[in-house]
Amino acid sequence: MKWLSVLPQQWFLLMACLLMALEAVPIDIDKTKIKGEGHVEGEKVENPDTGLYYDEYLRQVIDVLETDKHFREKLQTADIEEIKSGKLSRELDLVSHHVRTRLDELKRQEVARLRMLIKAKMDSVQDTGIDHQALLKQFEHLNHQNPDTFEPKDLDMLIKAATSDLENYDKTRHEEFKKYEMMKEHERREYLKTLDEEKRQREESKFEEMKKKHGDHPKVHHPGSKDQLKEVWEEADGLDPNEFDPKTFFKLHDVNNDGFLDEQELEALFTKELEKVYDPKNEEDDMVEMEEERLRMREHVMNEVDINKDRLVTLEEFLRATEKKEFLEPDSWETLDQQQLFTEDELKEFENHISQQEDELRKKAEELQKQKEELQRQHDQLQAQKQELQQVHVVKQMEQKKLQQGNPPAGPAGELKFQPPGEHKVGDVPNHPAGGDQPLPPGHVQEPAADQVHP
Repeated sequence: MKWLSVLPQQWFLLMACLLMALEAVPIDIDKTKIKGEGHVEGEKVENPDTGLYYDEYLRQVIDVLETDKHFREKLQTADIEEIKSGKLSRELDLVSHHVRTRLDELKRQEVARLRMLIKAKMDSVQDTGIDHQALLKQFEHLNHQNPDTFEPKDLDMLIKAATSDLENYDKTRHEEFKKYEMMKEHERREYLKTLDEEKRQREESKFEEMKKKHGDHPKVHHPGSKDQLKEVWEEADGLDPNEFDPKTFFKLHDVNNDGFLDEQELEALFTKELEKVYDPKNEEDDMVEMEEERLRMREHVMNEVDINKDRLVTLEEFLRATEKKEFLEPDSWETLDQQQLFTEDELKEFENHISQQEDELRKKAEELQKQKEELQRQHDQLQAQKQELQQVHVVKQMEQKKLQQGNPPAGPAGELKFQPPGEHKVGDVPNHPAGGDQPLPPGHVQEPAADQVHP
């Protein structure tokens, strides 16, 4: 099956178009005229990350379904509406037991991973009493109500989630790039505030000089135009520009030979154009901007060529595009350095948002510092109690040892805590009769002293 070798985000769309790809007319190409090494037949093409947070789960499900003969056969006759409607998902009930068992295992692993992520997130805010089942509802690529088995509903949800997420993926990337550019400008302005007038002027002059140097580059061809493709044909493929043929070009750059040009195969066509503007060795060239430029070029070509909006370009779509006037006489292409990426109002709003975040982080840091000090105080208090208990324990051990050796325990000053029989402390008065040291015998009555006799 060829659909496995293309990007996972397009697998469900490629299912519907697979038969069309198999009907593509083979083109004989003299590979000896092409620079570099081409794709080796049977070699597995490494698929780039889709950027989805469930990318690995998506790939694994695809790999397992690919192993089932029945599912592959149904796949070849399904159209895109059957896939999107969930009709194809119901065929999951007929796949082999081994495949279902493996899918069940993959789903349990994915649910466990999501629960772990939820717990880590909630622990970071010191929350307790986590309702994992409720929080799992936010993940729409699987059926959280049945966390143990992979059902047709799971396949249907995975297809729909991937479709929706990938449609919004480029938009999210554009938003992140815009924030990146505003942050760069914000940090530059903040740095200028720390300089004196002379240094500030030097920095401003250097900044303008780098902008001018970056903008001084060869003309960039319109993406997808004949001039742009012929340049790839000549410089990358090493073929005669006078022999340019759209069919042959399509076949050459369908790297995995599946009958489609997917998004990554299209983006590879723009490398030569991007190298005119960006050089990683130059300080003035930002490689993040280069990737944004590549993304915009690919989006433009897809909007122009991809008629059914399935994020794949068929040979028929490609050939139709080469017949348009725009292919031969395109408008000029504006690179990022020729566009306004954000307004002053947007930058101001962005800076206000940053300021609010900094205030929140500052308050959080103060709270954490107070908690740290309180914990340190409690720690010191516990240490003091521990030392006091250790001292009491040592004293008790010493007293116990003395008792075992026959020595009476002593007080703090070394004095005996009790007197052995027959011994008295100095100053103690014995309870004996006057004039004698022995006690009176039984029945004897002591006579009073002379001075105690009354007349």
